[in-house]
Amino acid sequence: MIVSVHQPHYLPWLGYFDKIDSADTFVLLDTVQYEIRGWQNRNRIKTANGEHWLTVPVKHEFDSPIRDVAIDNSWRWAKKHMTTIRMSYSKTPWFSRYAESLETIYAGTWDYLVDLTADMLNLFVRELGIGTAILKASSMGELDGEPNERIARLVAEAGGDTYLSGPGAREYYIEEPFNKRGIRVVFQDFDSAPYSQLYGDFIPNLAVIDALFNLGAEGTMDILRKGRRTVL
Repeated sequence: MIVSVHQPHYLPWLGYFDKIDSADTFVLLDTVQYEIRGWQNRNRIKTANGEHWLTVPVKHEFDSPIRDVAIDNSWRWAKKHMTTIRMSYSKTPWFSRYAESLETIYAGTWDYLVDLTADMLNLFVRELGIGTAILKASSMGELDGEPNERIARLVAEAGGDTYLSGPGAREYYIEEPFNKRGIRVVFQDFDSAPYSQLYGDFIPNLAVIDALFNLGAEGTMDILRKGRRTVL
């Protein structure tokens, strides 16, 4: 069984969904330290003026794990995000198909970032027709040790015999924790193909809603799978 693991991201890009679609189980790694100015609370969309960042304001301590990062609801961020999304994508072919579900998410009350991102992820996975099981690392008990040991234990706990890792992990990958559990490690290789967008030249690696609104679920999955280079 293939298991992939990744930190929760806000409005993730297509490569994130490639990791999910390629696995039998996907683990949201919400137990590691929150990354400032990373992808956990922000992502990019395309507007008439080019790419634009949508950022969820948060409150956190320096070494807070992702699961403890609170949303700063003193800002009217949700209404602003949905308004920007509507202005940017209302003329796309599939906007009306998905806008109401997304608006329901933004209309909710969210105290913690991980709950927002997990519910959004569940929405996108459902709309894309991806059947991968999704777990939170925080629901799997405390797993200590260095990063490779923790990941290997998570994969084993999820019942995996193959770990699909992101390409960036090659820099700190250590074989021993996986070998001792009989876990094969495969590194993701994904390169999204261009697709039709509004507003001029193609901008790659945007939030998944860019593809979903422009192509619909079937078209998004077609682009996603065309970009997959990973040999499992």
